[in-house]
Amino acid sequence: MALAYAGGVPKQDYPGDGIVFTEHFLECSLVSTRAGLPAQTTRGDDNMALNRAQKEAIVAEVAEVAATAYSAIAAEYRGLTVEQMTQLRVEARKAGVYLRVVKNTLARRAFVDTEFACMQEGLIGPVVLAFSQEDPGAAARVINDFSKQNDKLVVKLVSIGGELLEPSKIEDLAKMPTYDQAISLLMAVMKAPVEKLTRTINEVPGKLVRTVAAIRDAKEAA
Repeated sequence: MALAYAGGVPKQDYPGDGIVFTEHFLECSLVSTRAGLPAQTTRGDDNMALNRAQKEAIVAEVAEVAATAYSAIAAEYRGLTVEQMTQLRVEARKAGVYLRVVKNTLARRAFVDTEFACMQEGLIGPVVLAFSQEDPGAAARVINDFSKQNDKLVVKLVSIGGELLEPSKIEDLAKMPTYDQAISLLMAVMKAPVEKLTRTINEVPGKLVRTVAAIRDAKEAA
């Protein structure tokens, strides 16, 4: 399978999972595919440059996602193969996580006026962005689990609630309950007082019967 790297590096052939791609290659392939054009590999940055309309579309899309996301993770993917990156996308899709490789300059623009503006200065090098869209810990779980099996995926930035956390905090974020788990916990909390009230109500007739019986026995004894 052939792949031409950005930056004018000569095209080379790699068998199977030996392909390692660049941020520029990923982004341009994705844009051409979304525009209804076949993804291509070409030589040199000039042939792969995004036009202004494409850049604006990317910024708008990422900004829209960032505006409603619960949390975000930025991880360096340098050295991952095409197959590994594809598998990461599959896992993200299953978990309801928006995953995308975006040029850092465009990502910084997209983060303006969002809770993830705190990530702007830390966007350095080839990073993939993951946004939690269904529950706060979703992106952290996907990236954390994948990085344990693929050490070339390195967590660089972790953000939630407008705060920038240490990369190591991804473990704590990943342990947050899923949406379904949170609902189950809430239902359990709400259910406990109801069950207690039900038991109390059920005990009233029994107590009344015992009280009446005791009074009757006392009268008979007298």
